[in-house]
Amino acid sequence: MKKVYIYALACALTAVSCQDNEWVADSVTPQTPEIEIPMGAADGELLIKFVPEMSDILDQTLTRAGGVATRSGIPSTDEVLNILGAYHFERVFPVDPKTEKRTREAGMHLWYIVRFDKDTDLKEAARQLRKLGEISKIQSNPTIQRAYDPKKKPLYLSANDLQHVTRTSEGLTFNDPGLKHQWHYQNTGDYDFVKEGRAGAIAGADVNCGEAWELCKGDPSIIVAVLDEGVMWRHPDLFANMWTNEAEEIGSTEDKDGNGYKGDRYGYNFVKNTGVISWTSAEDTGHGTHVAGTIAAANDNSIGVSGIAGGDGNPGSGVKIMTCQLFDGQYGATLAAEAKAIKYAADNGAVILQCSWGYNSPDANEALGYTPGPKDEQDWENQYPLEKEALDYFIHNAGSPNGVIDGGLAIFASGNEYAPSSSFPAGYSKCISVSAIAADYTPSSYTNYGTEITLCAPGGDGDYYGTPGAADDEFAWEGKTQGLILSTAIKNGQPAYAYMEGTSMACPHVSGVAALGLSHAVKERRHFKVAEFIELMKETANDQFYNFYDEKVEKLYYYNHTTFGAPPTLMNLIERKGKMGSLVDAGALLKAIGNHGSDMIVPNVYLATGKSTSIDLARYFIDGESLNYSCTVANENIATTSVDKTILTINGIADGSTTVTIQAGSKSQTITITVRKNAGGSGWL
Repeated sequence: MKKVYIYALACALTAVSCQDNEWVADSVTPQTPEIEIPMGAADGELLIKFVPEMSDILDQTLTRAGGVATRSGIPSTDEVLNILGAYHFERVFPVDPKTEKRTREAGMHLWYIVRFDKDTDLKEAARQLRKLGEISKIQSNPTIQRAYDPKKKPLYLSANDLQHVTRTSEGLTFNDPGLKHQWHYQNTGDYDFVKEGRAGAIAGADVNCGEAWELCKGDPSIIVAVLDEGVMWRHPDLFANMWTNEAEEIGSTEDKDGNGYKGDRYGYNFVKNTGVISWTSAEDTGHGTHVAGTIAAANDNSIGVSGIAGGDGNPGSGVKIMTCQLFDGQYGATLAAEAKAIKYAADNGAVILQCSWGYNSPDANEALGYTPGPKDEQDWENQYPLEKEALDYFIHNAGSPNGVIDGGLAIFASGNEYAPSSSFPAGYSKCISVSAIAADYTPSSYTNYGTEITLCAPGGDGDYYGTPGAADDEFAWEGKTQGLILSTAIKNGQPAYAYMEGTSMACPHVSGVAALGLSHAVKERRHFKVAEFIELMKETANDQFYNFYDEKVEKLYYYNHTTFGAPPTLMNLIERKGKMGSLVDAGALLKAIGNHGSDMIVPNVYLATGKSTSIDLARYFIDGESLNYSCTVANENIATTSVDKTILTINGIADGSTTVTIQAGSKSQTITITVRKNAGGSGWL
């Protein structure tokens, strides 16, 4: 919604360990600032990261204890834990054998949560633990807080509202009745936004879905993780495009696929640590469901609205939504749970992280009731080291070296504090920070702006298009159109459609365009590094709208729809020129995909003696479904192959290495096959 999520106040600073492993009750050195325990931090909990040298001892302790212990097995650490009365010691990230190797390479297995009695002085506990050389980082475990009023509901539409005609349906790609109201996809400029002398819509102030949909409409191999309120997976306009973990059943008490999470069929509820996704509490606004609809509401199904990468109406044609629930009713996830959600997304196939939440901008105006967030990237890293490491893990480990993208795209709302700088983590140099524009290219009144912004997209603007003094529940069809963002929603626990606004709504436009671009890369058999794809999104985005700022110079809006007759607020557009990012352009991005990145490469294969594995070769050659394939093995004493249509099967015969040359029509690729009796190495393979 209009205000992005923030955490409660500031969190603990990164601790620097002392050289002395022995606990003594002396003061902290002046060079190392004391850890602050903010309001909202979980009582009796600290997050600590050990140095790599402690890995074997920790593994032995947790193995003997079955995953949860009372002590670490490290004598000096346990002496302090004993004095402090610790009773619970557990890895933050559960073991998933399929991804444990890279978890360890990233050092994520060294993060632990320690629980004490709720009356424990956490500041003193952190002060004593930080003296240990075995511990490299310490922080508290704050709870994420909503920064908007959950009592302020979205602007809902009825079935009749979706048939309300404000523009022609001619030229629209899909038969979804709500598409004609989704100016943010295809803005023809003929919307009735003119109110009291203010500007209406301008053609082209959209994400250019019309041109993009001529090339691609979404591919199910692309998974977008929505970190938000729970996505209503039962929604009739979302169900077909929900990511599904076929090995799991909702509510199961077994972890059937062994990934460390029970019953995670559509994702996971990280607030209540369950596979049951919820959306029926009075405090739930449908925020996550609204975001998901912008990305992948099912297209051409004759109901509701359209999604940017929602497919073409045929089964399995849209991108997939994975729901990672960070809010459940009045409760928010802890930072440790949020970090688990980020890593879960990477480990379970997501390549895009959709995050319409964050801390307040460091330049947030306290006079308007905002508490400023981390002042810069280093300050954010110092305060939230676990969060940064989880994001780095996603950015570096999502996707595949043999898929369309090697790494993951972390896309964040820039914030809604009317501030001249982005919030964090959006402002992190490896993330994509998204600002919001109105239907006439002007900055949405509330949006943050600044040099940290990467891209912008439509987010709606009630302060601009609304009637001053009108209550939100009057601010709907009775007042004509409102220039907000229409998508899927929840009303009283039931599926609905509604308008919302905010950089929270602009952010999923960028996520949807990125998902559509990667879907087209699947079709074109192109491979990208994360940095390459981000750069291509920026290169193909539109910044010509800034010329309009020179002509218009200023914009008037009514802050929070102030009382009728009150003076408007003046926005200086020249101050924002070049500080909104460029307007993401789906059509231009998709047209550029085929000439950028690199060819998809069939992966090399590693397998055990006597085992077999299969590869769908169609994924690696353009029009691969219609090609004829043949394979030649250099040494059939080591491995043999067979091809059935597009499926290559490789059989391990004996220890050794050989090559296989794959002929696909006029093109060929050569891969290496390695056969071994044992996994070897770390044992995590």
